Amino acid sequence: MNSLRVRLGVLGLALLTGFTTPTAASAAPAAPSPTVEEQRLGRAAPQEILRRSGFDTAAPRLARALEGARSFGEARRAVGREGARLWQRAVDRAQGRGPAEYEGREALPWKGGGGRRAGLSRDDDRPLYWARLGMTRDVRTWEPDFGLTDGQRAALLDELERSSRGQNAIRYPEGKGLKRILLTGFDPFTLDRDIRISNPSGATALALDGTVIQTADGPARVETAVFPVRWQDFTEGTVERALRPHLPKVDLFTTVSQGRVGRFDIERTNGAWRGGFGDNENVGRTETVPVADPASQPQWTTTTLPYAAITAAQTGRFPVYDNTSVTEIPAGGAQPVVRPEGPTPGSTARAGGGGDYLSNEIAYRATLLRDRLGLHGTLPGGHVHTPVLQFGAGNTTEVTDPEFVRNRLDIIAQVKAILKVAAETS
Repeated sequence: MNSLRVRLGVLGLALLTGFTTPTAASAAPAAPSPTVEEQRLGRAAPQEILRRSGFDTAAPRLARALEGARSFGEARRAVGREGARLWQRAVDRAQGRGPAEYEGREALPWKGGGGRRAGLSRDDDRPLYWARLGMTRDVRTWEPDFGLTDGQRAALLDELERSSRGQNAIRYPEGKGLKRILLTGFDPFTLDRDIRISNPSGATALALDGTVIQTADGPARVETAVFPVRWQDFTEGTVERALRPHLPKVDLFTTVSQGRVGRFDIERTNGAWRGGFGDNENVGRTETVPVADPASQPQWTTTTLPYAAITAAQTGRFPVYDNTSVTEIPAGGAQPVVRPEGPTPGSTARAGGGGDYLSNEIAYRATLLRDRLGLHGTLPGGHVHTPVLQFGAGNTTEVTDPEFVRNRLDIIAQVKAILKVAAETS
């Protein structure tokens, strides 16, 4: 029989097995440990979010599937199937299909007891995030009787990440007369600051995946994917792998992330610099953005979104700005300088319009890929920063409130309106 064992805090045991005689039985190696990101799952807010959405069933379902796997091939198929099921379940929930779990029903008991709460609104992106972490934790710590190499475990985790983020489910209908839009979002982040946090870009991706926007030029089909807030995944090329097959075939793309309070920004310029802020694994990177063929890597890339038309249009209650500011080290200089009107010739990037974190980096990578594919002059694409998603005044403990939901719904609706303007202008 296979077994699924989740062990916390056992990494140090591996140090105790170092010196044995040739005839002595070697101690079993320590089980892999959950990551920093996965360890947050045990806190109260994530568990409440999972219970109130009904997504607390996802990880146990995968665990049962792994228990029944008799080979690496069977395990990989199970992981891919359950990852895709989780993504589709989150999309369906966000778009009003399928059961709403506890949504809108007062005083239902939590699974496992401990209190009574109403459900979470359908637009919530957090059930997908926390359910995925439960699944990756189980795969990471799984010890089947047939054994897994490090490479096989990494392949299972990769399959789960891609399938549960919609990255390998981007498909457009064949035929003419339909515009194709590609949009990406992000996981929640800064969770050690506030474990309750949601990311409106991820919520937007769920709300719009597979939907059709009616434009003055006809229908436009939107396909979406979500990306992790982890430097290492970007170093390994997750953005390029997901986007490269589709950029030559789409009519418009935009990467989306959460930006500043109370405003949207269309980021004019993206910089080739990582500023070191900690990711969801509490890892910081301060370096030039690592890409293939660094010898031909530019310091800056630019948006080809119709920013003038977008900022002039009435798309929603939040103002939308054409953000041209960057931070650079001027040619021949040594210290960073803020340039409100954009970079100067020969300068070295220290922050794009979207900063020096992963939101800037996904924009840089996507627009660099566009340019390397020879699409700069024909494919509109760039980055949209949404307002920060805020809780209602005085809410410092509850995982949701009416103002929080209203803000998220308004942001989603405004991103959709921005896409409509961009598609019609392009």
